[in-house]
Amino acid sequence: MMKVIATFGFVGHLRPAPGTWGSAAAVVLAVAAYELGAWWLVPAGFVLATLAGFIAVPRVIAGSANKDPSEIVIDEVTGQWLAMCFTVIPLARHGVSILDAWPAWLAPFLLFRLFDIWKPWLVGRADRRGDAAGVMLDDLWAGLFAGIVSMILAGVYHGVVEPML
Repeated sequence: MMKVIATFGFVGHLRPAPGTWGSAAAVVLAVAAYELGAWWLVPAGFVLATLAGFIAVPRVIAGSANKDPSEIVIDEVTGQWLAMCFTVIPLARHGVSILDAWPAWLAPFLLFRLFDIWKPWLVGRADRRGDAAGVMLDDLWAGLFAGIVSMILAGVYHGVVEPML
């Protein structure tokens, strides 16, 4: 069961780029939940996946020389859902379809992947821990940064660019 959680239902075994597959699966599920009227499943899923990840990841990597195997993608899922919360919650408050506001899912996806791969500042520091907590924490930091930058970009667009159009 721990491997099922850590690989997010075996999505982590998809190749190439299992982390991107994990992030994409998270976005698809978030968009589907939102469009079905269950936007609250995104923040709830984030919390549950984070807790499950902090339980499953240490058990899966215990005794392994590789402390961050590529098939573990629950960390990408948690980070991606955290980033999505920054757009899903405001869209739900305004009753806007996430499909009509497509940058609301695309920007967090692209920014999360950027921060997860680039590993700036706290993302890189967490990744360098080399332990199970670091596996989870680097993606949580990447998700937080992606969410914040998504909100900044939305603010610039809606506050500066859109009024000029």
